[in-house]
Amino acid sequence: MSAGKAGGGGGLRFSPWNLLLLIPFWILITPLYNRADPELFGMPFFYWFQFVGIAIGVLCTVLVYRGTRNKPTTPAPPARDGDVDDLDEGSHG
Repeated sequence: MSAGKAGGGGGLRFSPWNLLLLIPFWILITPLYNRADPELFGMPFFYWFQFVGIAIGVLCTVLVYRGTRNKPTTPAPPARDGDVDDLDEGSHG
């Protein structure tokens, strides 16, 4: 029995929804938020911007999950010459 068929979750899954996962990477651009002003409830911009970034990252992840959870996966390509064990045993004849 192959591993891809047993678990049912094997294969590659791509959807345009996955592009939303790029949005949280803007939080890595430190010069955007490396300052103290404007403050929010006495908290410097540097800190509250990161909290907002976390919330946006969670929202993007939830949207991608809900948008892709019912999409079929692309099955893995079939093995060409049998199992690895078969190939290994065939070479010691």
